[in-house]
Amino acid sequence: MAFAHRFKDRAAAGIELARELQRRYLQPPVIILGLPRGGVAVAFEVARLLQEPLDVLLVRKIGLPAQPELAIGAIASGNITVYEPPVGTAMPDLAATFDRLVALERREIARRETIFRAGLAPLELKGKTVVLVDDGIATGSTMIAAIRSARKAGAESIIAAAPVASSEAAELIRSEADTIVILQTPAALFAIGQWYEQFEQLEDREVCDLLALSRKRPAPAPDPTSLHDARRATPTEVDR
Repeated sequence: MAFAHRFKDRAAAGIELARELQRRYLQPPVIILGLPRGGVAVAFEVARLLQEPLDVLLVRKIGLPAQPELAIGAIASGNITVYEPPVGTAMPDLAATFDRLVALERREIARRETIFRAGLAPLELKGKTVVLVDDGIATGSTMIAAIRSARKAGAESIIAAAPVASSEAAELIRSEADTIVILQTPAALFAIGQWYEQFEQLEDREVCDLLALSRKRPAPAPDPTSLHDARRATPTEVDR
């Protein structure tokens, strides 16, 4: 793997990720799905450079109440629930607390579905190659929930992609996705933001603007030299 570096911002990270994906053969038709909110900014650049449609797949991390950054599971569209508390998590009523938090986050997913989709139906995933994009993967829970959601929706092949991930998360995701493409797996990953120079939180309006802009792009003309060339690129160490 190349020397680890910080990305300027999510757009720059998306461009690097797109270039890595362009080296591989992706069986058409392809759809790029960003995991809101931050993943949409990365996915926008991936979809732009690969000239593929962009949509969102709604996911929500479920964090430990006393430590919100510590994931104990995640949920995703399609009524997908992942419950994977870290080993050693001591809380007598953790399962009941998790169920309560899931109910709250389901309402948030419904709210975001309404806002982000602007009255449009989700793109059809059945029979498609789906590239799931996030801005970083710390524990893997949300990406696993997204993978299971896309699988349930009928995706033919699923690629989990991110600029940076912990090695532990990459191992977990490898067993769920058909392929994973991670640019960096640093030895120590304490927070995704530490791998970006600029890592401001995206607002709902910014996500909506990116999705609207992507929908306005004209359909790409056939290009025999694009990533859909029949020659499969040689796998690299980031192709898990």
